[in-house]
Amino acid sequence: MYKDFSAELAWAARHMPRTHAAIAALPDLNGVKLACNMHLDLKMAPLVGGLLDKGAEIYLTTCNPTTVQNDVVDYLKHKGACAHAWRDMSEQDWFDSFDKALDWQPSHLCEMGADLTSRLHQMPRQHKIKAGLEATGSGISRLGGVTPDYPIFNWDDLPVKEGLHNRHMVGLTAWHTFFQTTHLTLHEKIVVVIGYGLVGQGVAASAKAYGGQVQIVELDPARALQAKYDGWPVVELAEAAQYADVIATATGADDVVSATHLQAMKDGVFVLNVGHVAKEINVEYLKQVATHTQPMPHVDAYQWNSKTVYLLADGSMFNLTAGYGDSLNAFDVTLAVMASGIGHIVGQGSSHQAGLYLLPESAWKSAL
Repeated sequence: MYKDFSAELAWAARHMPRTHAAIAALPDLNGVKLACNMHLDLKMAPLVGGLLDKGAEIYLTTCNPTTVQNDVVDYLKHKGACAHAWRDMSEQDWFDSFDKALDWQPSHLCEMGADLTSRLHQMPRQHKIKAGLEATGSGISRLGGVTPDYPIFNWDDLPVKEGLHNRHMVGLTAWHTFFQTTHLTLHEKIVVVIGYGLVGQGVAASAKAYGGQVQIVELDPARALQAKYDGWPVVELAEAAQYADVIATATGADDVVSATHLQAMKDGVFVLNVGHVAKEINVEYLKQVATHTQPMPHVDAYQWNSKTVYLLADGSMFNLTAGYGDSLNAFDVTLAVMASGIGHIVGQGSSHQAGLYLLPESAWKSAL
C-alpha cells in the first residue's frame, strides 16, 4: 500500500515551477532506461514522476540509505519505477542495489556520488550505457580514478549549483536542523567547520548567523587563505578538537574526524557531518569504546572517560537525514537543471566521445 502524495505533490508543484517547465520541455523518453542513484525524498518525486510520465523506464537506488523516505519510494514504484532502496537498508543490501541496477541494463545513468559508475568499473560487464550525469563533488573525485567508455556530464561545478545549493542551502538547512533536533541555538558556542569549499563556506556563514563563534579547519593553503580573508580564524583540528562545542565536517573525504580527535574532545561536544560521504567521522570507534544512549531523535550520546560526545544523525548527512534538506523553492533550481541535464544525455550528449565533461551552458541555462 502506498501513500497518496497528491496533496504534497500539488504543493511542491506550486513552489517548483522551473522543474515543472523543465520536465515539460523534455522530449519523448520512450526507449530510455534511466538508472538513478540519488536521495529519495519528497523533493525527488516530481522529477521521477515526470520522467515516468514522459515514457522513461526508471530504476531507483539511493546514494545514502539514511535519507530515503520509504513512502516516496512506494509511491514511485506505484507510478511504474523499479527500485531497490529503503531507509536504513544494510550496507550489503545497499551494495547489492548497484548490481541490480546495472543488471537491469540501463541506457543512461543519473547519479549523486558515482556509485553505479564506480561499481561498473570494479566489475566490468557488458552494458549499453550511452551517457551519464554526476551531481556531487564526491562523485567527481571518484570519477578521477576511472576511465569511462561513455560520456559523463558534471553539473556539480555549474555556477548555479555551486552558488546556490552548495554555498547557501546546505549550511542554512544544517543549522536549522540543529535547532530543530537539539532545541539549541549556537549562541555562546565555538563552532569548528572542517573544510572551506563552497559547502563549508555556507556552513560557516550560517553558523555565525545562528549565533556561533566560528573557526575553520582547512588543509588546502589557498582555501585556508580565503578563509582568513573572509575573516575566520583558521585553526588545526588537533587543537580545536579539545575546546570546540560543535564540530561540523564538510569535506566529502573519509575519516576526517579520527579516533584521536574524538579522544581529545571535551565533554558535551556536538559532532555532525554535512558532506556527501557518511564516513567523515569515525563512528565505529565511538561504538566500540563508548556507552550509547539516545536522548533525542537523531542525537546519539556516547559516554566514556567521564565525558559525553553527541553524534548527530549517526554521522550521515545531517541536514537531509534529520531534516528536510533544501527548501522546495531553492531546490526547484537544482531539480530543473537536473531535468535539463537528463534531456541533454538522452539527446546530444549521447553523441559525445567518452570522458568527463562539464554540462554545457546550452543544456541547462534555459531551466532558469
